[in-house]
Amino acid sequence: MSISRFNAIDTILNRPEADTGYFGTPSELVSEYFGVNVFNDEAMQKYLSEDAYLSVKAAIQSGSKLSREVADLVASAMKEWAMKQGASHYAHWFQPWTGKTAEKHDSFFTLDGNGKAIEEFGGKELAQQEPDGSSFPGGGLRSTFEARGYTAWDPSSPAFIFEVGEGKTLCIPTILVTYSGEAMDFKLPLLKSQTALENAALPIVNWFDQHATRVIVTLGWEQEYFLVDEALYNARPDLVLTGRTLIGKLATKGQQLEDHYFGSIPERVFGFMRDLEIECHRLGIPVRTRHNEVGPAQYELAPMFEEVNVAVDHNQLLMDLMDRMARRHHMRVLLHEKPFAGVNGSGKHNNWSVATNTGKNLLSPGEHPGKNLRFLTFFVNTVMAVREHADLLRASVAAASNDHRLGANEAPPAIVSVFIGSVMTEIFRQIESGETTKEDVKVVLDLLSKIPDLEMDNTDRNRTSPFAFTGNKFEVRMVGSQQNCSGPMTVLNTIMADQLNTFRREVEAQVAEGKERDAAILTVLKDYITKSKPILFEGDNYSEAWEAEAAKRNLSNDKTTPEALSAYVQQKTINLFGRVGVFTEKEAFYEVQLHKYHTTLEIESTTLEELCMNYVLPAAMDYQTRLASNMVQMQQAGFDGQHIEFASDVIKRISKNINAIHKLTEKMHEARHNAHHESNSQKAAMIYCHEVKPCMDQIRIHADDLELIVDDREWALVKYREMMYIR
Repeated sequence: MSISRFNAIDTILNRPEADTGYFGTPSELVSEYFGVNVFNDEAMQKYLSEDAYLSVKAAIQSGSKLSREVADLVASAMKEWAMKQGASHYAHWFQPWTGKTAEKHDSFFTLDGNGKAIEEFGGKELAQQEPDGSSFPGGGLRSTFEARGYTAWDPSSPAFIFEVGEGKTLCIPTILVTYSGEAMDFKLPLLKSQTALENAALPIVNWFDQHATRVIVTLGWEQEYFLVDEALYNARPDLVLTGRTLIGKLATKGQQLEDHYFGSIPERVFGFMRDLEIECHRLGIPVRTRHNEVGPAQYELAPMFEEVNVAVDHNQLLMDLMDRMARRHHMRVLLHEKPFAGVNGSGKHNNWSVATNTGKNLLSPGEHPGKNLRFLTFFVNTVMAVREHADLLRASVAAASNDHRLGANEAPPAIVSVFIGSVMTEIFRQIESGETTKEDVKVVLDLLSKIPDLEMDNTDRNRTSPFAFTGNKFEVRMVGSQQNCSGPMTVLNTIMADQLNTFRREVEAQVAEGKERDAAILTVLKDYITKSKPILFEGDNYSEAWEAEAAKRNLSNDKTTPEALSAYVQQKTINLFGRVGVFTEKEAFYEVQLHKYHTTLEIESTTLEELCMNYVLPAAMDYQTRLASNMVQMQQAGFDGQHIEFASDVIKRISKNINAIHKLTEKMHEARHNAHHESNSQKAAMIYCHEVKPCMDQIRIHADDLELIVDDREWALVKYREMMYIR
């Protein structure tokens, strides 16, 4: 009998109730403690001189560099504020291409020239640190003997105090670059793309609003996740090592009754959610929404919209907080896109929009969208950008973990299409069929007057669409739940910046020829609408009919990560990133993602092999021996074949599964060996994709069949029904 599985259940059933309750529920309103651990605008005004404060604000809004003198003043203010909050250390907090955050802590404490202990933190320490550049993923950018790398302060994202137990650390958001300045993190490309989009959009915005001086990219993410008890989690080696169950028979009750979505939140989970929200609010993360998701033991939370770089920082910080808070509640958060086969996986919908500093959402239709030329300009250009670079947008969400989810019945498929809704479809039709002339702008204005009004959200929401317009924003539904939002946001910003630059050149060329600007704008938009038709789809993206139709439209359908990632190394993409100034050819993001893909599958396949050898096969063979012994005893007692037929069939079924697992693990082991010795990352990834992974899928079928057969008392691994339903 398995000790770990039943001990885990016993631990849950006998855990003191005090260990699963609330930890930090305050009595005051959220508004009274929101952002107390953030060096935000209020804190800067309090601790900085007026001149220093204005310099920092100018740097944040315009991207101008801060002088070392101002940096010293900011550092001094940060130190004073942080130490009053109880912080003893500071850390540059950054986002390497691992997908997680990183930090190196240094104490404020130092010794002066006389050996006296003092607290010190200056502009030099604030602005720059030097972590080991070769120890982070870089796709060959840095070798071990070229280890120097730098983290540099990002003033646009506020510093914060992170609490771990009794310790408090001042965390300073930074970027990570090599000695020669190439990006080795998600943040720097995001900031570059953000600037590029703002610079491309502002001249166009000024056609409609001359008072606008900034264009702001906004993001609202939605974080889905699973929660399981820590005792059950620790009894599943695959969850501990890979974040997902590599084998496991679906529970007889999954999500068929559709009774979990928006259902009553279990009290223990509610306690976790409440304490998590408190920590989020103290760190200035404006989370507002919480609810049960579709899958058993699956949940979601979401914040208000923020500027994209701050929103990304907050999401990365949130994922760290979720893990820490779950442990306090004796639970574990599963952020893997598909931790359980057969039930919905988890995504992280990215709701993207652009706005002006005058308070205008450029993707908000208003009451008269057909007459709102500014809205039509940014709306149509977004659709056109996705049409031009759909492959790259697909590549931005590619990962071994997300491959399990994309195309399943709860996630968009690998085919990128755009849903715009029935009203915008009709507006597109009218614009495309209307007539415009170089001679008379009145024709354009007459056309606009005939287009119907649109109220926000008066069209249905297509939950199967990977890129959908949802009233005043576009929702990227392909993003994986554990993914850094910077990846898809960097791509979306980049393709939109490039598209707006093209659009402005085309409009200005027509104006130079004598056409009225409004007429020129609508003429170009009409052309884009016609060109974008193949990527527009309003139906069921899950259907086989759509897959066939997409093929007719020449839309890509890259179902695996190695196929999808190839978009990064196409000359079209290299030229795009070069034009916009986001990535250089030397920055090897593609190589990093390939390496991450095949390393993930290497870990998973090795773990699966160990599960089979140490758990599945011993339990199956022991049970097979018991059945065989029973059958012999029955034969000796005089029972004929008819009476032992069932035992004989079960023994054969067990034997068939055992032999299949043995042969498949050998085949998988050999393929993994070949991939491990392959020097070409792309070839190694393809071996894992097309040789190792199919073996894993087949092994799972046989292992899950054995779980169904083997005596429950002998099965060593925690089962789905226990992980999903034991609270």
